[in-house]
Amino acid sequence: MWRSFAEHLHFVATADDAGYEELRRTLDQLDFALGTHANRLFYLATPPAAYEAIVKAIGEHRLRGETGWARIVVEKPFGHDRSSALELNEVVHTVFREDEVFRIDHYLGKETVQNILVMRFSNGIFEPIWNRQYVDHVQITVAETIGVEERAGYYEQAGAMRDIVQNHLLQLLALVSMEPPAAFDDKAVRDEKVKVLRALRRMTGEDLAMNAVRGQYTRGFIEGVPVPGYREEPGVAPDSRTETYVALKVWVDNWRWEGIPFYVRTGKRLPKHSTEIAIQFRVAPHQLFSREALAGLEPNALVLRIQPDEGISLRFGAKVPVQGIRIRAVNMDFDYGASFMVDAPDAYETLILDALRGDATLFTRHDEVDQQWTFVDPIISGWAQSPQGLALYEAGTWGPTEADALIERDGRKWRKA
Repeated sequence: MWRSFAEHLHFVATADDAGYEELRRTLDQLDFALGTHANRLFYLATPPAAYEAIVKAIGEHRLRGETGWARIVVEKPFGHDRSSALELNEVVHTVFREDEVFRIDHYLGKETVQNILVMRFSNGIFEPIWNRQYVDHVQITVAETIGVEERAGYYEQAGAMRDIVQNHLLQLLALVSMEPPAAFDDKAVRDEKVKVLRALRRMTGEDLAMNAVRGQYTRGFIEGVPVPGYREEPGVAPDSRTETYVALKVWVDNWRWEGIPFYVRTGKRLPKHSTEIAIQFRVAPHQLFSREALAGLEPNALVLRIQPDEGISLRFGAKVPVQGIRIRAVNMDFDYGASFMVDAPDAYETLILDALRGDATLFTRHDEVDQQWTFVDPIISGWAQSPQGLALYEAGTWGPTEADALIERDGRKWRKA
């Protein structure tokens, strides 16, 4: 199978006009030889600065073909801010219609991310309590143990806000808080996500100071191994103010979630590689049991583990098997690997196949990108104008103390992811 596939792999360098003309001739020859009807998927896994030039070249050199379908997959980040994202959209739309544009976010291809929708909307027990009446708050964590690695040139321009929050985190938030779509198709699902993104409360001024924390890691230890601080990484400016950690308190101002905070955080050089969504429910309205009996009880929580140990757990109180009443929190776990005994497809496998099929459900639409930047841009601008410096945290810890204060002032605390 590999030999048959490999025989149809070709490489054409496209550094100039002659290269793009050679690519067009090669594609035309393959269409004729293989009968592929000029169906073409262009995948821009390139530096973002090259997107516009490549799209223009595709149009100028008539690479779309004249008979079959043409689609383009664009990696994140889509733009550097809202203005540049709108400009890039205009360029892309000169060559491709919006229904031919697939803005890829590999988080949306993960099995457990897709399972958010399945769990919510194929079961009758969750949706009735998935609202402000029963939920106390929601936590979303995207934690990485790695540092900037060889991406200093990109990361110095992006930071954690553009690299993770603007895309991955806001997409997870939208999926967990959206309304039931009319159907499981690209239009209906993405319509509901856009409604959530539009309902996000914007942060400026005092709200920004109270509800947003940015941090940067210093030297420390990861799994017992010493690692340098961010400003000591190759390619990073010694006085860099780029954030490697972000914690936000986010509000979704709509009927379902009014008054319920969403605490989101992401960071590099944290103690554990983990992505999870935790829905913590309100405590029972009246406790029958003594304070001593309740000493080991924690609030009910439904936790969706996105990576690395994909699964779902439900925390609830149970009686300890001793004389008298003593209650302790226990977990009921669902593990993907143990339950299905098969390897889940890689996120990119899922998404590239969907692009070939023309199914855009798990891709980001232009108005989603626009709303994501509309939420993120004021935070980035506010930080740039703020006299407050970065909150530093030691590599191998769970972030700056300011992030703990953000959630603890509400009488809550971060989960141990």
